[in-house]
Amino acid sequence: MGELKSRHEVDEKYTWDLTPLFESDGACENAIEYFLKDVSEFESKYEGKLDDLNTAVAAIDDLKQLVEKMVPIGTYASLRLSGNQSDSEAQKLSNKVSNASAKFSTATSFLRSDLLAQDESFLQSIKEKDSKFEKFVDELIRNKPYQLDAKVEKALAAYSNVFNGPYGLYQKTKLLDIDFGTFEANGKEIPLSYLAYEGELESHQDTEVRRNAYSKFYSKLKEYEHTTAGTYDIHLKKEKTTADLRGFDSVIDYLLHPQEVDSELYHRQIDLIMKDLAPHMRKYAKLLKKVNGLDEMRYEDLKISLDPSSEPEISIEESRKYIMDALSIMGEDYTEMLNRSYDERWIDFMPNKGKSTGAFCASPYGSHPFILISWTSLMTEVFVLAHELGHAGHFYNANREQNVFDARSSMYFVEAPSTMNEMLMANHLLKNSNDAKFKRWVISSIISRTYYHNFITHLLEAAYQREVYRKVDNHESLSANDLNQLKRGVIEEFWGDEVVISENAELTWMRQPHYYMGLYPYTYSAGLTIATQMSKRVLNEGQPAVDDWLEVLKAGGTKSPVELSKMAGIDITTDKPLKDTIAYIGELVDELEKLTEEIEG
Repeated sequence: MGELKSRHEVDEKYTWDLTPLFESDGACENAIEYFLKDVSEFESKYEGKLDDLNTAVAAIDDLKQLVEKMVPIGTYASLRLSGNQSDSEAQKLSNKVSNASAKFSTATSFLRSDLLAQDESFLQSIKEKDSKFEKFVDELIRNKPYQLDAKVEKALAAYSNVFNGPYGLYQKTKLLDIDFGTFEANGKEIPLSYLAYEGELESHQDTEVRRNAYSKFYSKLKEYEHTTAGTYDIHLKKEKTTADLRGFDSVIDYLLHPQEVDSELYHRQIDLIMKDLAPHMRKYAKLLKKVNGLDEMRYEDLKISLDPSSEPEISIEESRKYIMDALSIMGEDYTEMLNRSYDERWIDFMPNKGKSTGAFCASPYGSHPFILISWTSLMTEVFVLAHELGHAGHFYNANREQNVFDARSSMYFVEAPSTMNEMLMANHLLKNSNDAKFKRWVISSIISRTYYHNFITHLLEAAYQREVYRKVDNHESLSANDLNQLKRGVIEEFWGDEVVISENAELTWMRQPHYYMGLYPYTYSAGLTIATQMSKRVLNEGQPAVDDWLEVLKAGGTKSPVELSKMAGIDITTDKPLKDTIAYIGELVDELEKLTEEIEG
């Protein structure tokens, strides 16, 4: 819990190596210049000339090449900034890339408009001429009802970097402007930051440290609630305006459209978990209170461990063996990828001042993945790393098998490969230990890390987000007070009387960048539903199930979430996978109670 180091003070071997993308910022800036020349040539070469089949196919192919050039540029700039949001050079580069992206969108917007002006038989002929553009054309046709006049599309594309402004403002407020200072606990002054709180303090086993950190962290958030709410409200107005312009019935329908799922799957995921999972998690909260000897179970106590003494401390080097042992079931090619991620510095491990919070995996087409994490030396981080390597393994496979238009799966499905790896890690640890206390820690980690994080933290975000969009569709502006009331209502509904919802808990909505990424939060539980069922298949069937899963990963975005799930032997058009997963969580809680009785008996 010491003071965070500056970026340049962190040991380089524990940071990611961005040179496979570009050797330097200067090299990236040069690439931007050449890229913009190519964009200008593309526009002059093809605009107004797409009524010829051969020309249309050539234009789509050239667009594909432009996208392939843009991906490393955007990724490099984004990762530079993620490593240190306060780096002025990274900020300048990010702005240049944002402007280049807007110019690219503006200059190429005509392609979709001009192609959609042709009749459908012409579009079908493109697929027959070059089968690799089948998905691209199908998406064009699917989006046709929501396409606007070509001039309007071009104008909207020109404003794209402005429309993305709220997210940048949110990040600046969160990571640059808020100074949390220190807080006092047990007679000591302890440094506080986003990284310190989310990485260690909110789950700290010392009750005074944890609760005092919560009090200081949330009281400081409250000072910025109006600015943050105003930023978010601008983003919501942008989404509502776009949804109305394009003719969607609601913002939710607009945001679900690119996910290729209908609203039934969306609402089911939220409604069933709020209703059916809540009783199991209240039971788990009651067990946490009992084992930890708490006077009361407060909101800020929910992420503590059931048995911290059984959680090993793990070095970065030691994590490799756990990762390899648990995930080697995925085969030799997958194992090679895991080794490369360590050997070639794909992973940015160490926390530092200005570094983005949480963890993520960027998987640029044409290069290898890059992972951000903030290592705390706790075993829990092995689950986090396994999760991000699940994303890496997904797009490592998909990017090799598919073209750049087809590599990305729907957002609905994207968290399935990551949470699948968490389940494989848990299964491996349980299989290789007979120690009751360690098994209790592992099962507790499955619940508190895997299911709590994905099925509860993000699900409560989704339930709150749904209420926000219902107000937005009613043309209501949302103040900080409105957002606070909505968030608190969702938290209280889920936890009932088993958890004391502390003062300022409603400000949790301020912590998540997901609200600027469409309907992302609910997809975590959707992905974990698929992953839970798939991991059971791997346990029961072995290699045939693994082979099926690898084919799913390779398919990328060539199929819808429903089709990808069916490839894995899972039917998400019914509520059975979700109900089975909720029942499984209940079984885990019951097993924890039995192990606790055995240990304490």
